[in-house]
Amino acid sequence: MTSLFLCLFFLLGCQPEEVSSSTPETDTTATVIPSSALSPATAPSDNPQVIKYLALGDSYTIGQSVPEEGRWPVQLAAKINEHTDECHLSDPFIIATTGWTTANLSDAMDNMMIDTAQFDLVSLLIGVNNQYQGLSLDAYEVEYEALLDRAIALAGGNPERVFVVSIPDYGYTPFGEPNQASISAELAQFNAACQTITEDHGVAHYNITPISQQWPDTPNLVASDNLHPSDVQYGMWVDSFWEDVFFQITNN
Repeated sequence: MTSLFLCLFFLLGCQPEEVSSSTPETDTTATVIPSSALSPATAPSDNPQVIKYLALGDSYTIGQSVPEEGRWPVQLAAKINEHTDECHLSDPFIIATTGWTTANLSDAMDNMMIDTAQFDLVSLLIGVNNQYQGLSLDAYEVEYEALLDRAIALAGGNPERVFVVSIPDYGYTPFGEPNQASISAELAQFNAACQTITEDHGVAHYNITPISQQWPDTPNLVASDNLHPSDVQYGMWVDSFWEDVFFQITNN
């Protein structure tokens, strides 16, 4: 555990690098961010009711172009804590960077030696940049399954303490609208593979893609960068699955 903290300290002290312009997720810097102190997510808690939460992903998890409180993992913790006194979901520890593919996320986890830690709840949302960069679906399936196995291990080997969020459809944004049909068709293949692998591992899969496809009929769903979900859309995601997550953490 000591080595984990040293590694995190080193990474957080470094200057961030710019994300490659080969991704759809521009105008940002690459970083790995805990939403508050490191200890709530990684250190053992004296209170068994504190649920240590790890969120793994890319720009959709770090909340590109929304304030910190608008990130969906942060909204999830706030929502659950607002509705119960049975437990307290910690400030989420977020390992996510705009532009990351499955391979990028895996490499970051290796560099942080995160596998030496344990969490009570782990979420995973990854894949949009595999699709955007034209990487193969076959490679995604292999790399995604490996990430899912690591997520389960980080949750103490309990798949019922892990959940996966589907990839939103950026074809339904001003950025993606000119190529909406092809984007949506390709993402449907990635999402189908993601759901099959997830459910085969006994992990909950929450399909938020139809929510993302409500733009432009539903206003305020897209952030100011014309690409990423707004905090309003993230709130709609959370509203669709927070009760199921609460059931997971109180019954498993």
